[in-house]
Amino acid sequence: MTTRCHCVTVDHLNRFLLEFSVIMLVAVVAVRFATRSGLPSLLIYLGIGVALGQNGLGITFDNASLTQVLGYAALVVILAEGGLKTSFKAIRPVIPAASVLATFGVAVSVFVTAAGAHWLAGFDWRTSLLLGAIVSSTDAAAVFSVLRTVPLPPRLTGLLEAESGFNDAPVVILVVAFATTGPLDSWYVLVGTIFAELAVGLAVGYVVGRLGAYAVKRVALPSSGLYPIAVMALAVLAYAGGALLHGSGFLAVYIASVILGNAKLPHGPAVRGFADGLAWIGQIGMFVVLGLLCNPDTMGSAIVPGLVIGAVLVFVARPASVLVTMTPFRLPWGEQGLLSWAGLRGAVPIVLATIPLVADVPQAQEVFNIVFILVVVFTLLQGPTLPLVARWLRIGEGSIGQDLGIESAPLERLHGQLLSVSLAAGSKMAGVEISELRLPAGAAVTLVVRDGSSFVPDKATVLRAGDELLVVTTEEVSEAAERRLRAVDKGGKLAGWLHGRS
Repeated sequence: MTTRCHCVTVDHLNRFLLEFSVIMLVAVVAVRFATRSGLPSLLIYLGIGVALGQNGLGITFDNASLTQVLGYAALVVILAEGGLKTSFKAIRPVIPAASVLATFGVAVSVFVTAAGAHWLAGFDWRTSLLLGAIVSSTDAAAVFSVLRTVPLPPRLTGLLEAESGFNDAPVVILVVAFATTGPLDSWYVLVGTIFAELAVGLAVGYVVGRLGAYAVKRVALPSSGLYPIAVMALAVLAYAGGALLHGSGFLAVYIASVILGNAKLPHGPAVRGFADGLAWIGQIGMFVVLGLLCNPDTMGSAIVPGLVIGAVLVFVARPASVLVTMTPFRLPWGEQGLLSWAGLRGAVPIVLATIPLVADVPQAQEVFNIVFILVVVFTLLQGPTLPLVARWLRIGEGSIGQDLGIESAPLERLHGQLLSVSLAAGSKMAGVEISELRLPAGAAVTLVVRDGSSFVPDKATVLRAGDELLVVTTEEVSEAAERRLRAVDKGGKLAGWLHGRS
């Protein structure tokens, strides 16, 4: 008897690569269209998936388990990229507020949304709580991408980014609890589990971030291309370690990435660029697969419940959670209003909606359809209108300039450091002569890039806003040189004389 091998062949690989490359190219072009039109790119990716599916080109895909796994993997990369680009200086003052909003605020949102689903849409309480938990998490990818195009005060931007990085963890725990077919745990057991997993995730993320930053800064790798790989591997390590220790892997990867992103690692721009590219691949792949999983033929009955529950979430539950949690922090009413409207949903709720599908929970398909419709409709409503709401609330006017950008790269054989310094608009280093920088002995400005051309400066060269400087230092004085540059950036040429030694 002969058996036929159903192995993957080179022909399968060729077809997959062809389809993958076409989808990625279409998605990249769609980003440009989305940027110009103000349409959230996630909707275009979902549309690509739907167009490829059963009602489009006829691709049949119904593997909810695979979708969930791919979604989790994509979320790890997205959270890592967001953490690497998050300024700890911006989020440090708002960490207490973001933590409360991501825990107690989520609880308020879950119960208010569940009440709306029960009393207005007619679902039983368990299904209503499941729906409330699934849609109560803001989406990191949507928040990170939208906020970087809207000029907001640093405090509000930091609060929104920190919340979106923190709130995935408690929501995943709630969804898994409500998606079980057995009896629910007592409320105090559920609350204890949430805080225990958050504590483990926080500890793992902190340890991996600190140790990883220490190692990456002190181990000179033979190629600059290895640094991005090492940093992303550390981020994934934080997620896996947190999850295997029964903690929140999502919180661990975000915390570790924030620490790594603020540690002034070698080749920082390359690291962030690599993470940005991986995050785009993750977003595109995740949304296309989620679109493939959608079957428009079964969506009709979910339209009205999706709109009703979405309206309760956006216009009642989210504002209530912000009001209850942010009022004690004395957040102005206008900022509370924008914080309410900026609670964007995206991939996270749809990925979480696959959990009841995998667990074969009653009404799981209807729950998935409702969440899908809710995300599409209300992301289309909130995303493009966020800049208008910010202007209407008079938030974002007179935004603060960027900090001085300094990136370092090691020179192993020469025992030195290269510092790449970018002068932001408003820097007090503009108008200062090279000699007036008063860099420590062992540090020197060797190159200035201005208006696309470069030249070697002399002591009398006057710096301008927008200049990029190349500073060469010995290892012993690199930190002192960086401190001096930051002091001049904030205090001008007299920094150190009027405000103490730099």
